[in-house]
Amino acid sequence: MKRLLVFLFIAVLALAGCVQTKTEVEGSKDSKGKGKKTIEVLGMAASEEDMNIVRDQLVKNGFDVKLNIQPDYGSFSAQKDAGNYDLALSSWTTVTGNPDYAVRGLFKTGGDYSIVSDSKLDALIEEASTLTGDEAAAKYKELEQLLVFDQAYIAPLYISNKYQGIYSELVNPKTVHLPKSRAQVWESIEFNDSSKNATEPLILHQTISSLTSLDPIKGNDGSINTLNTNMYVRLVNLTDTDDVVSDGSLSYNHAIAEGNQEYYFILRDDINFAAVKDGAAVDTGELVSAEDVVFSLNRAKNPKSVPDHRTYSLHENIETVEIVSDLAELQKKKVAGSDQSVLDALSQHLPASVTQLAKDKGTVNNAAGAYQVVKITTPTPFPQVLNYLAHQSGGIVSEKQVTSINTYDVASYDPDKDIAYGDQATVTEGTATYNNHLYASGPYILVKKNDYEAQFVKNPAYRVGSEYEPKIAKINVRFIADNDSAVSALRNGEIHVLQSVPETKLDIVKSDTKLTLHTADSNAVSYLQMNTSGRAVSDSVDLRKAILYSINQDEFISYYQGNKKPAVSTVSPLVNTGLKLEADSEKVKEYLKAYND
Repeated sequence: MKRLLVFLFIAVLALAGCVQTKTEVEGSKDSKGKGKKTIEVLGMAASEEDMNIVRDQLVKNGFDVKLNIQPDYGSFSAQKDAGNYDLALSSWTTVTGNPDYAVRGLFKTGGDYSIVSDSKLDALIEEASTLTGDEAAAKYKELEQLLVFDQAYIAPLYISNKYQGIYSELVNPKTVHLPKSRAQVWESIEFNDSSKNATEPLILHQTISSLTSLDPIKGNDGSINTLNTNMYVRLVNLTDTDDVVSDGSLSYNHAIAEGNQEYYFILRDDINFAAVKDGAAVDTGELVSAEDVVFSLNRAKNPKSVPDHRTYSLHENIETVEIVSDLAELQKKKVAGSDQSVLDALSQHLPASVTQLAKDKGTVNNAAGAYQVVKITTPTPFPQVLNYLAHQSGGIVSEKQVTSINTYDVASYDPDKDIAYGDQATVTEGTATYNNHLYASGPYILVKKNDYEAQFVKNPAYRVGSEYEPKIAKINVRFIADNDSAVSALRNGEIHVLQSVPETKLDIVKSDTKLTLHTADSNAVSYLQMNTSGRAVSDSVDLRKAILYSINQDEFISYYQGNKKPAVSTVSPLVNTGLKLEADSEKVKEYLKAYND
C-alpha cells in the first residue's frame, strides 16, 4: 500500500550485526541528568540521507546523536524489537484513502503496528471514525494535537509525492494509472503495439522478493499489497483520486441505507475463480459468489480466523455480512440522504432488471434478472468501512479452496509443517512444497516465483469482453532491491514500469526520450517514531517535545528540491487540520531544561 510504513517492508530475517540482549538494553538506558543528551536514531541504509538530516538538526539543538543504520528490514526490525533506539525513522502510506486507516493500526492501543497505549488517543480515533466533513476535520485536529504536540509520540518529517517512470518506447503511458492510494492497476496496461499484448510479458518492478502471504488477509506490506490487489477482486475500488466506486469490482453498484449502518452490494456474474494447472491459468467454472463474499469478509474481521492475521483491525467495524433474500427489503429501504430506494440505487446500468434475488450461487443468472445482493452492517455509523473494503485485505477468496487447504487447527498452527493457503512456498520454484494451490478472483494469478521474479498470467474468466478484461496476458514482477539499479533497468527496458522513481533520479527520467514520468499526490508520510518503552524518551514528554521542535521540515523540503511537503501526522495528506509544526530552538531549550530539572 496502498500504502508504506518502513515497518511494512517484508521481514527478511537475515540479521546484520548483533542484537543486544534485554540485559544489555536495560544497562544502556540513558539516565536523566545534566549535559548533552544522547539520542539513538534507528533506520535503514535506504533512508540514510534522512537520518543524516535528523542527526544534524538534533546536534544543532544540543543533542549527541548515535545513528543505528541497518541494511534491510530484517535487521531493522530485530533492532527495533530489542529496543535499541530512541527514534525509529518510519513511513506510512494510507492505501485506503481514508483518515481512519492513517491512525487506527499505527496509534490505537493494540493496533497492528502500534507501540502507543493512550486511552485519550484511542477515544479520539473512535470518535473521528464516525464523523464526516467539518466535524471529522475538527476531531482529527484534536487527535493530531494530542499525538504530536501534547504527547510528541511522533515527530513528522514530510509528505512525499508519487513519481512513476514508464518505458514508453514499448508501453502506452496513457494506459498506466498512478493512483493516490490504490496499488498499481494492472488490467488496464497495454503495449503501444497492441499485437504484443497476447505474446510479450509486461515487466514490472518490486523491491522485495520474499512474500508475506498470498492470502490477502495475512499480509499488509510492500511485499504483497500490489500482488494481492491484482489477484483478488473486491466489492468496491478506489479511483485514482480516492473516490469509492463499484467500477472494476465484483459489484455492479453499491448503496448506503439511511442511518449509515447498512451497506448493500449487487454482485455481477461474469467473474470465475482461476486456478493454475500445468503452469497455465484455467477457468475453474466456479462463480465468485455472495457465499464467497460472506466467507471472505467474516474471516477478514475475525482476528482468530488465521494464524498471524495482519489485517483484522481494518475490518473490526464490520458487524455482520449476509446474503439478502427478500427483494422487499431493498424496495423499502431508502438511500442515506435521499428518497431513492436501495433497490433503485442498485439497479442502475444492469444487464437486466432485477426480478428476483438468487437463493444461492447456483441460481444466479444476471441476464435473466436473478442477482445476488450482500448486506454489510456496522455497529455504529461508519461510512469509512467502504474504504477498507477497497483494501487488498478485502479481496474475495474461494471458500471451497481455502477451507480445503487450511485444514490445520489455528490454535496449534506450526508453520514448519502446516502449509497455509497463500504460503509463498507453494509457488516458489525448487521448494519441497511447490504445489500451486492459489485460486484467484481478480484479473491475474501468480503462476510461480523465484528470487529473480514472480510470473503472473491473466485470469481467463475475469470480465471477458468488457473494458476490465486484462489487456496483457503475462506480467512478470522483477525483484530489484536497489533503487539506482531499478532506474537503470527502466532505462534499459529491462523493466517497463517503475512505480516509485527516487526524487534524486527525476531529472534522469525526464531527460530520457525512451521514458515518460508520471507525477501525482501521495498519502505517504515520513516521521520519527519515539520509543515508548525502556528509554528516557519513553518516560519524558519534555524530552520528546525537545526532539519534536528540533525538526525543521523546510530543510528536508530544500534537500529534496521542493519535491516534499510539510506534514503534521499520517493524517496530513487526507485532512487539513490547520496545524503546523515549526522548528523552535527556544522551545527545545525550554523542554530540555524541564527534562533536566
